Amino acid sequence: MAKKKAHQHKATPAPRGAASIEEARAFVAKRGIEEIECVVPNQAGVARGKVMPAEKFFRSPSMSLPGAIFYQTIAGDYPHEVLDQDAPADGDLVLIPDFSTITLVPWANDPTAQIIHEAFYRDGRPVDHAPRQVLKSLIERYRRRGWQPIVAPEIEFYLVKKNLDPDYPLEPPIGRSGRAEIGRQAYSIAAVNEFDDLFELIYDYSEAQGLEIDTLIHEEGAGQMEINLRHGDPLDLADQVFLFKRTIREAALKHDMYATFMAKPIAHQPGSAMHIHMSVTDIETGRNIFSDKEGKPTDEFFSFIGGLQAHLPAAMSMLAPYVNSYRRLTRYSVAPINVAWGYDNRTTGLRIPPSEPSARRVENRIPSSDANPYLAIAASLACGLLGLEEGLKPSEPVLGSAYSLDYDLPRGILEAATALEESEALTSIFGESFVRTYTAVKRAEFETFMEVISPWEREFLLLNV
Repeated sequence: MAKKKAHQHKATPAPRGAASIEEARAFVAKRGIEEIECVVPNQAGVARGKVMPAEKFFRSPSMSLPGAIFYQTIAGDYPHEVLDQDAPADGDLVLIPDFSTITLVPWANDPTAQIIHEAFYRDGRPVDHAPRQVLKSLIERYRRRGWQPIVAPEIEFYLVKKNLDPDYPLEPPIGRSGRAEIGRQAYSIAAVNEFDDLFELIYDYSEAQGLEIDTLIHEEGAGQMEINLRHGDPLDLADQVFLFKRTIREAALKHDMYATFMAKPIAHQPGSAMHIHMSVTDIETGRNIFSDKEGKPTDEFFSFIGGLQAHLPAAMSMLAPYVNSYRRLTRYSVAPINVAWGYDNRTTGLRIPPSEPSARRVENRIPSSDANPYLAIAASLACGLLGLEEGLKPSEPVLGSAYSLDYDLPRGILEAATALEESEALTSIFGESFVRTYTAVKRAEFETFMEVISPWEREFLLLNV
């Protein structure tokens, strides 16, 4: 959805990050921090790590965790056939703090800080299948060409009543009126105001962490919201999305409800996306390479689109990582079904928003909100970079509805995993280690899903076959 101002909060975000261990120590001392959460995002974008007293942390800032954390599925299982081959001894990795990410944990009972860590092997090599490293390597590939990618994510999510039994469907929460939403309330200010206290807490938590919310709107689904982040460096924005997901969940729990980033949490309601706006600037001049001096679109702009069209289908498992993700991507459901592109066309997978030439950008509307932000951003930028490197040309822009066109994206996670494995171009960018690890995790998750008997099967097969 387009950015529309629906909620305003004027406080200035607190500073975030430190340039050195000395600055981090001063950050902790100034705020009376007692504990440090040492976290690393796994393949699902879930925080894994340790909590330790601040004093102990600064005595020895690095820590160890089993390498298996990057093979863990969302259900907590492991693809043992790959894990046993890659790490038969299940040895430890070394996690080194990135002090530029230090920030508060405002929902903690005691004064607590959190620091995102980077993973290394014992010999000092970075773990190349760690999601944050995947994105860092991709950004470096841009910079070697003199380019700096810029992104701005939009994250949709649902507020729902607490759901203690997963066999029961999710329901919209009760707002201040005492009534649950029953219809779609896109862009409704009143619908946002139903949860004013919750959103004030989200803003407070965000400001305490130095996170900047650009806009907040009510989306089309019952209890569905969207938060947009200000554009910037891809790694920084991925870190912010990683922190925002924790923030929004914690704030919702304080108000006795859940916030979910499932792609399709409620039947017959729109799915939740993580739209990614992308542009590329010249490092020396700061100029947006998608526009020339006269303000017209450049060959690079069209090649970037061409790369997305050519390679996004193979990257689909990084944009739609679960079985549930594909329930969102259906015809006429406010979600794309192909990689068609168009100017200000929300039915296409790739939209060109109206803008000044200096802000010309491409919006990838395919990723779902359940995607790991590091991997979704890396996949999107990688496909665009391949287009730039290969000088690809896009199809003609779609003027009408792209829903009248055929599907050209994988329809399920197994098909998507196979497409990634078979892509020589993406494997050359992300490396065989990541592709092997990630697709093994996706297949293991699918096998776990297949162990569950769905209500549809009981309803239509129980007495009819």
